[in-house]
Amino acid sequence: MSSVAGIAITPEAPETAAPAGRIWCPFHVTLAATITLIAFFFCGQSIADPDIWWHLKDAQILVQQHHWVRADQFSYTVTGTPWVNSEWLSELVFYGIWRLGGVAALFFGFVAIVESLMILILLLAYRASDSIKASALAAAASVLLAVVNFGPRTILFGWACLLALMFVLWKLMRTGDAPLWTVPLIFLLWVNLHGSWLIGLVVFGIVVGSGFLSGTWGKVVAERWTPSQRRKLLLTAAAIVPALFVNPYGYKGVFYPFDLAFRQKLNVEHVVEWASVNFHEPRGKVVCGLLLALFLLALAGRRKWKLSEVGLVTFAMYMSLTYVRFLFPAAILIAPILARQLDFMPAYNRSADKPWVNAFFTAAVLAVIICRWPATKKINEDLAKKMPLGGVHYLQTHIAPGERVFNHYMFGGWMIWSQPSIPTFVDSRTDIFEYKGVLADYLDAIGLKNSLADVDKYHAKYIFFPSKDDPFTYFMRHTTGWHVIFDDGVSCVFERN
Repeated sequence: MSSVAGIAITPEAPETAAPAGRIWCPFHVTLAATITLIAFFFCGQSIADPDIWWHLKDAQILVQQHHWVRADQFSYTVTGTPWVNSEWLSELVFYGIWRLGGVAALFFGFVAIVESLMILILLLAYRASDSIKASALAAAASVLLAVVNFGPRTILFGWACLLALMFVLWKLMRTGDAPLWTVPLIFLLWVNLHGSWLIGLVVFGIVVGSGFLSGTWGKVVAERWTPSQRRKLLLTAAAIVPALFVNPYGYKGVFYPFDLAFRQKLNVEHVVEWASVNFHEPRGKVVCGLLLALFLLALAGRRKWKLSEVGLVTFAMYMSLTYVRFLFPAAILIAPILARQLDFMPAYNRSADKPWVNAFFTAAVLAVIICRWPATKKINEDLAKKMPLGGVHYLQTHIAPGERVFNHYMFGGWMIWSQPSIPTFVDSRTDIFEYKGVLADYLDAIGLKNSLADVDKYHAKYIFFPSKDDPFTYFMRHTTGWHVIFDDGVSCVFERN
């Protein structure tokens, strides 16, 4: 034990004696199975994500043509524009899954990734609190927050890296020692998997920075790092920087998250995932309940709050309340802290455990998942109801390659994947369209502001939009000069008279 500024620095002792076997005791497995079942029901039975399809096409090009996509080659509005694909490694993983079995493998793959992440959140909370019951409750709350990213999404690999980082940081906060050599490797992998690595850098900075202060402020306690710890942490921070530059796009890959934050204003303002939490919706009520629970625990709980915990919760709340997209990383940051604050829950008593009851419950959970698992036919039927399969097939067979189509933003990904000979007007690779002013024109058009003028500006001969519940589609149905040549109830195609 050492002392700095009058504060003793010792490895943190567990509040509750951990049972032998830790999370692999029968009761622990049962709780893990329960979290798995909850997450499975929130996964749904669909892979109809608009982004995954152009991700698959990018990976296909890399595998077949042996080069990274560095410029747009899918649209006619920004073709040739330099582009940074910061998710290329995640795309390869999903493409490999796709090659194994098409839509069925893609569904299985994303569910397996989601389930693994939720079990890891449970394990992280348990490592931080030594209370499996509190950890299960925190993990269940995490599912409700994280559901916003459930699907075949490349961002899941970013959150996997955040989890890996949190395991290292929590070991450091609890024992004063951790395998810090893994941190630069995590960031090296992260910068090639997803642009969300900047969140990890902020988290690392919060934990490290908190250890440069000492003192007590009510229930908040801060302890300084020892000189040896400070030296190791500063060396680790220095090693992160060169690791980030090990990517196919060099400095452009490193600066992309900053470009998104400060340059892509229309993207952040208009894409749904960048919206703030709506407290009138069920998701908003869950976030509000979690905020209230943390506030009450901070007031009434017996446990002291570490300064690093306060910093992590503050950052998590800022992210999640500002952008719905960041509810998942907020769940990762909050779960272990929430589990630690639930220290009033009764401890697990291994002697009272009944293995056969736990085995029966776990088997029942697996049986429910197997019974509810969708067949390939059902996945394809769902895809046909939500994605413009029929419309793209019609364009493929009835219009000449290269014809200009003014397409809906959410249809672009499927157009890229299924028929790249029909270039898109816009798609969910939002950044390059914003740089060239195309996104602004698109938003004006669908907002019924100079709609026909914007379509004419790009010499589009066809319009490809949802059949129902779209104001622009309704406007075009009642506009002279255009007529419907295809409509399958999901998408429709207009042609100039």
